Amino acid sequence: MVINTRVFGEVTVDESKLIHFPGGIVGFPELKDFALIHDADQGENAGIRWMQSVQEPQFAMPVIDPLRVKEDYNPEVEDDLLLPLGDINPEELLVLVTITVPQDLTKMTVNLKAPFIINAANRQACQVIIEGYEVKFPVYEILKKEGE
Repeated sequence: MVINTRVFGEVTVDESKLIHFPGGIVGFPELKDFALIHDADQGENAGIRWMQSVQEPQFAMPVIDPLRVKEDYNPEVEDDLLLPLGDINPEELLVLVTITVPQDLTKMTVNLKAPFIINAANRQACQVIIEGYEVKFPVYEILKKEGE
């Protein structure tokens, strides 16, 4: 499948690798299918990736594994919230958080309060709201040390 993206231009995506959010995402319930895109130069282990909407080519969000910026990130999520993911093997779960990149890069943050939880085995996903975590967790200095 070929999608035209705002960030990467025209991209070919393997349909079997699309991530499906049955309930959509916070603020955009109509957006249900996404491709996880990374910079080809960095490979699949790239720190920052893009969650690209299939329905809306202009909509893409930079995302990152929260453990890269907060080593002790371990939110408790009620089992009921994870029902859309199907049978879960903890080793098959992928957790990503959005990155906000303002004009002043030193003010870059991640949203630890509303992570995306993806069952890599069946590509089903949901976004949950976690109590006790920040919406704007500063990460510029952390990523600068990593060389991102």
